[in-house]
Amino acid sequence: MAKTEANGEVSSVVSDFLDFLNASPTAFHAVDEAKKRLRKAGYVAGNGFHIVGAHTDSPCLKLKPVSKVTKGGCLEVGVQTYGGGLWYTWFDRDLTIAGRVIIREEKDGCTSYSHRLVRIEEPIMRIPTLAIHLDRFSYYMNHLVTELLSLGLTYLLVLCNIACLYDIGFVLNVNSDGFKVNTQSHLLPVLATSIKEELNKPVADSSTEKTNTYSSKHHSLLMQMVASQVGCVPDDICDFELQACDTQPSIVAGINKEFIYSGRLDNLCMSFCSLKALIDTTSSASNLEDETGVRMVALFDHEEVGSDSAQGAGSPVMFDALSRITDSFSRNSKLIEKAIQKSFLVSADMAHALHPNYMDKHEENHQPKMHGGLVIKHNVNQRYATNSITAFIFREIARKHNLPVQDFVVRNDMPCGSTIGPILASGIGIRTVDVGAPQLSMHSIREMCAGDDVKHSYDHFKAFFQEFSRLDAKITVDM
Repeated sequence: MAKTEANGEVSSVVSDFLDFLNASPTAFHAVDEAKKRLRKAGYVAGNGFHIVGAHTDSPCLKLKPVSKVTKGGCLEVGVQTYGGGLWYTWFDRDLTIAGRVIIREEKDGCTSYSHRLVRIEEPIMRIPTLAIHLDRFSYYMNHLVTELLSLGLTYLLVLCNIACLYDIGFVLNVNSDGFKVNTQSHLLPVLATSIKEELNKPVADSSTEKTNTYSSKHHSLLMQMVASQVGCVPDDICDFELQACDTQPSIVAGINKEFIYSGRLDNLCMSFCSLKALIDTTSSASNLEDETGVRMVALFDHEEVGSDSAQGAGSPVMFDALSRITDSFSRNSKLIEKAIQKSFLVSADMAHALHPNYMDKHEENHQPKMHGGLVIKHNVNQRYATNSITAFIFREIARKHNLPVQDFVVRNDMPCGSTIGPILASGIGIRTVDVGAPQLSMHSIREMCAGDDVKHSYDHFKAFFQEFSRLDAKITVDM
């Protein structure tokens, strides 16, 4: 099992997953790590289309094209909110930056441009919260009421007269009314103070100084650090896509060491489990002896913002990949249509585990729990692409391998999220089931799931790759 065994050791799958998480602070790094693992495994495709699809992006704060902000004697970094994050969780965290940069390279009189991944390990910035004492009205109102209450029942009439004022003060208290973030003005990481920047600024050499309009858009301190990480000078940085990241590493935690605490579980957990399952079921020729289809993993970007991009599930990239593979076997243009009819997609995106403090947020008969295995997601309005046939296939694979499986339906009085499943099912016409491992704190900077469910997910995807061809051959149903 993926949780700690009797001897207290973490399973190899969970340990490998932590390595994947800690190597993947951004979607760029996650894709790079996936490529490294596939190359290490000597991966070569087989014949056909049995696919697990996931996404590599997560809600985060991305640097603006002009990120240089200076106010109140502080250097701040302008950021954009990417996706639907729980932005209040980003306050008072030790943050750094990571992403990719485009650099200029001069060699033998020729200029070329390339992109490099960058990651600064140390904490370099922070978004500080406002002290409760500076929420003046609520602080003084609550202080007044506390003093009056200490005087006893003699002042009951006075208390009654100020009751309405107390209610106002109470409502405005951050601890009762919630922490409301203005994402434009409150969500700027503090990088340094202006006075320290001036004191530490190097003396410019006018004979070698270049004019770079790009460097004026960002704090020189930040540009110097990024340049040192990629091995160039700041003036050679032409552009970048950088984001704020938490510096706290992913860990196994909980009193029984049963949980994983990490950012980006949604959806690097599904990305990792599908990738590892693919590698482990195609690592030798014997794994593919009875295979009639191509085993695939498709990892998309931009799911958190709608999938409408060149790298998103809404683009032609999936269909184009299937077409190219089919063309490598035959030039028959009709073959791709037949292949898609025989294909199957597992749309894998994390699911909502039952929260013990908010149990009313789940439908009474559909309450996925941690340690309970992958969750099959259902929605008759097609927010998920699961139907009775695809759910049966995925559940039958679990039964044959003695794997736990759960079901989820959103409450009728709550909106339902969606995944890449309906996008690919409608765009390609492929049979699809929507699934995901249960987790808590989805879209927080620090999420949690059960180690068991990482192992269950890996085992289930592995069984899917191994079993689907044989099971599908036994099924005779209309679409």
